[in-house]
Amino acid sequence: MARLRPARTCRTPNSQAWSRYSLKNQKKNYVRALPRRSILIFDMGAKSDAYDMEATLTTRDKIQIRSNSLESARQAANRYLEVTIPGQYFFKVLVYPHNVIREHKMATGAGADRLSRGMSQSFGRPTSVAARVNARQPIFTINTFSKNKDVVREAYRRAATKLSGLYKVSLKYPGAANAE
Repeated sequence: MARLRPARTCRTPNSQAWSRYSLKNQKKNYVRALPRRSILIFDMGAKSDAYDMEATLTTRDKIQIRSNSLESARQAANRYLEVTIPGQYFFKVLVYPHNVIREHKMATGAGADRLSRGMSQSFGRPTSVAARVNARQPIFTINTFSKNKDVVREAYRRAATKLSGLYKVSLKYPGAANAE
C-alpha cells in the first residue's frame, strides 16, 4: 500500500492525539480499526555490560514521526552497524508509534462534485500510526565501545536522512565526566 500523502502534511503535532483503542470494550473506541505498525523490532545487537559509550539520537524540535519512517531509519542504521562492527553494539528504539493519523479522502477531477460529500462527516479514516516526540527527546540509543565512535556517527547520519526534522547526536561515557 502506497503512502497517500507526504510526511510534511502530518509532521507537526498541532492537533489532538487520537490513540484510544480498547480490546475489551469495542464500543468505546474512537478508532474502530488500527492501522498496522511498520516497526516491530525495538532491540538489536548484543547486550553487554562491557560497553563504555552510549550514543543517542535526539530531536531538536517537537515532531511527529510515522512508523514507516522509523522502521526505515532503524534498518539503515542497523544494517550499517551490522556490516562494520558486528556483535559490538546494542541498538534500541526508544519511541513507540501510538498516535493514529486520519485522512479525509476526497475525490478530485471531473465529476467529483457528484461523488464527494465535501466536508460533511470529515473525521477521516485511519491511515497510519506515528510517534509524537517532544523537543530534545531521544529517538535511538546505541551502546558500544568508544573506539567505534565514528561508525556510530555515520549510522546516525544515515538514519537521520530517513526521518523528517533536525536531529543531534549525543555521546556519553559512563564513568567519565566528559560528554560531547
